[in-house]
Amino acid sequence: MQFAPEKDHELVAVSTAASEQMPFSKARTVALVATVAAAPFLSTFNVQASVITLPTIGQALAIPSSRQQWVVSAYNLTFGCFLLLWGRLADIYGRRLIFLWGSVCFTIMAIVTPFVPNEIGFDIVRGLNGLAAAAMAPTALGILGTTFPPGKAKDVAFGCFGAGAPLGGVMGNIFSGVVSEYLDWKWVFWIFGIVAAFATTAGYFVIPLPPIAEEPGMRNTVDWVGGTLITVGLIIMLFALSEGNVVGWSTPWVPTLIVVSLIIVAAFGFWQHYLETKTQKRPLMKMSMFKNRKFAWANVVMALFFSSFNNYLILATYWFQDYQGLSVIQTTLRFIPTGATGILVAFVTGHIMSSVRGDYILTFSTICVSLSSLLFAIPIPENTTYWAYGFPAMVLSVCGADTIFPLLTLFVAKTLPPEDASLGGALITAVGQVGRSIGLAIATAVQTAILAKKRGLSVDDVGNQGFGGQHWDPALKAGIRGTAWFNFGISLASTVVVLLFIRGIGIVGGKGKR
Repeated sequence: MQFAPEKDHELVAVSTAASEQMPFSKARTVALVATVAAAPFLSTFNVQASVITLPTIGQALAIPSSRQQWVVSAYNLTFGCFLLLWGRLADIYGRRLIFLWGSVCFTIMAIVTPFVPNEIGFDIVRGLNGLAAAAMAPTALGILGTTFPPGKAKDVAFGCFGAGAPLGGVMGNIFSGVVSEYLDWKWVFWIFGIVAAFATTAGYFVIPLPPIAEEPGMRNTVDWVGGTLITVGLIIMLFALSEGNVVGWSTPWVPTLIVVSLIIVAAFGFWQHYLETKTQKRPLMKMSMFKNRKFAWANVVMALFFSSFNNYLILATYWFQDYQGLSVIQTTLRFIPTGATGILVAFVTGHIMSSVRGDYILTFSTICVSLSSLLFAIPIPENTTYWAYGFPAMVLSVCGADTIFPLLTLFVAKTLPPEDASLGGALITAVGQVGRSIGLAIATAVQTAILAKKRGLSVDDVGNQGFGGQHWDPALKAGIRGTAWFNFGISLASTVVVLLFIRGIGIVGGKGKR
């Protein structure tokens, strides 16, 4: 059905400002924001639930710990690699259509995943789950960016969208811990499959149809060559980085694939520049966007930040379960502060983006996540209570993540024209996801190298045997803390980028200039 503007007395906004009117009722506006926020909610729910149950899944499917990262990385890999293509398809075929199809496929893959009995098949289905999620993320941002006019209502809507991630995190923690402890880890996936089904149904009714049908000629503007180049290049790169930890970095095909992937990614960049400057066909990604230096450096910050943040969540899981020997439910309780704090921080961020300079918020975000890794890196005595280091680290990590994500996504929405809203959302999200996958692969390599040195083994042996060992193993402790120092370094690098290259970004929210 087509949604048309309603009567004047029904025009309301998420904000209390009367000037920021919406084309449909308040209830419908709230339902729309909640439904669209299901995209980050489900994605974070999926990832965090997988992180908490990672050791359990590894035992059930006989996956060595050195390859358990693929349970998480397979999802992040396809999610990050296909975001640009889905974003472009959404701008052409309609954001509502792509969002709904992505949500349907996400539901199916979530329900199917636990039925796969082996490691390779499980990772493949996880990858398909990420592929479906990639269709939801940029379209969700595009829907918000084009539906809400600039102003307080838009800031609050993006703040609510940002709150979807921490809410998904806390729900993923609680459900994965409780379900794994008292039922079976398979129900973790079935539960968020059920939630995804509800979100799909709600989306069908509350997301408005596009006011004007796309012209038939627009269908010929999809850059399939570019989509293939960037997708294949990133997949090869992340596969080589991940498998180097298992087969050894001296294996000839590992560095060969890395070089090939870099060549393909560079070819993608040249192809995009050619399409934009020499032809009338629209590229998958406009290289001219990066002429805005602050926009370009914002993507660098996104990659560095979420690489560190994702690694922190995984190393904390290994610290509590593998090193300290805590159960899944005990680990879950220690992760609850991330969700509870994140929800509050995300809503606060939605209100302060229109009054606080963006570079101040970014500096705060990057310092917070740096401190969270530092608390796990420094040699705190083993008998130190969780409340002295674990709790503040959990709180600080989401104080960073849930301020930087809504701010950078809103910055993209205000920087790019409406017709590229989904593409811009796809780009900034893709950069974050690819940063997660590459950062996790490098962090795993760091941990593998430290374990090999401490145990007097080769990297190949550790890669094949996994990280496992006795609880309170000094070698495992050294590996986790070494990874934490690596995370501290890359998050500190993101702070330096903000201070040197994104100074003066100004106030991102409100009705300021693009």
